[in-house]
Amino acid sequence: MSASSYRSLPYLLLSVREALMVHFRPLLHAEGLTDQQWRVLRALGEQEPLEPNQLSSVCMLLGPSLTRMLTGMEQSGLISRSRSQQDQRRQEVYLTEKGLALLARIKPLIENRHNALEERIGKELMDRVYGDLDSLLEKIPQETVIRK
Repeated sequence: MSASSYRSLPYLLLSVREALMVHFRPLLHAEGLTDQQWRVLRALGEQEPLEPNQLSSVCMLLGPSLTRMLTGMEQSGLISRSRSQQDQRRQEVYLTEKGLALLARIKPLIENRHNALEERIGKELMDRVYGDLDSLLEKIPQETVIRK
């Protein structure tokens, strides 16, 4: 099989991700956020508090990268960390008022871009892609999880 005829699903999925992210990165960068920081803000906006290991899993970030990122986000005043009241060995991460305000400002802009993309791509195709990707995730063995 020649290199030009070989199709790699991971590469194709990364290519699609990058093609999509060019529509969202300018919004994030205008606010001084990276893709990964946005994932953390969004995750905490949907469910907080979260422990760092939960954030790592939900946001698909390696532990050391997340630790560095959380330090920077805390210094920027977007998040706060505290010890769990149930277990002092555990840490919980919360959005600060500044983080909540940033999330509230960016979320509608992101949703508008999602809607514009869905309109351009077509709802039927979007629904089919979501369904197919959900099915693919269910069928791929989850033997290893990124936790380094």
